[in-house]
Amino acid sequence: MHIPAWKRYLSYLVEIHLESASSEYNPHLYVSMRRGRYQLSTAHAVYSFEDLYTNFARAFEQCKLEELPGKEALVLGLGLGSIPYILEKKQGLDFHITAVEIDEVIIDLAYRYTLADLESPIDMICTDAEIFVSSTYQKYDLICMDVFLDDQIPGPFQQIEFLEQLRDLLTPGGLLLFNILALRKADRKKAERFFGQVFKAVFPQGTFIEVEFNWILVNDREMLR
Repeated sequence: MHIPAWKRYLSYLVEIHLESASSEYNPHLYVSMRRGRYQLSTAHAVYSFEDLYTNFARAFEQCKLEELPGKEALVLGLGLGSIPYILEKKQGLDFHITAVEIDEVIIDLAYRYTLADLESPIDMICTDAEIFVSSTYQKYDLICMDVFLDDQIPGPFQQIEFLEQLRDLLTPGGLLLFNILALRKADRKKAERFFGQVFKAVFPQGTFIEVEFNWILVNDREMLR
């Protein structure tokens, strides 16, 4: 989507509201321009912020993406498309991306604000990530798990069964990055419990990257620089 240059420059001083939307899954969605980038937010969380979506921007910088066995990537939870954007525009990588997003309104916003400007092939699938993961036979070299409803990860995605399904979708030597909240003390305790009791049960070689207010859980510490 074309934004006048003056608005883009002004966004470095103040956040500029561009659009509000609502859906069955997200009653409050806000698209704004901040620091020259499109940002998608809910009432309590930032879903997407182009290359300043630091959760994955910093995680990618610390991972050996160049050593992945192939170029098939699965993105669970789309936002405005920050993950595909960072992979292409900042990392310079040409992944074939399968994006799974349950919210049709978010998909529409992503196409209008971000995805239309990318060259990476993206297969968009509008469905529940839990259903997709349990039913697909495709294998992926990179899986980015970024499913939130506002600032919460739905319960089914925090179960051992779901993590085992993600593990089975990875190619040998593949990389899983799982985004969880670690903002407040209570969030960190939940993150520690999930990592130690659930994630490590499926990925014994797992570790995590601290990225500001979140943790990115990684299936294999050997995939970090």
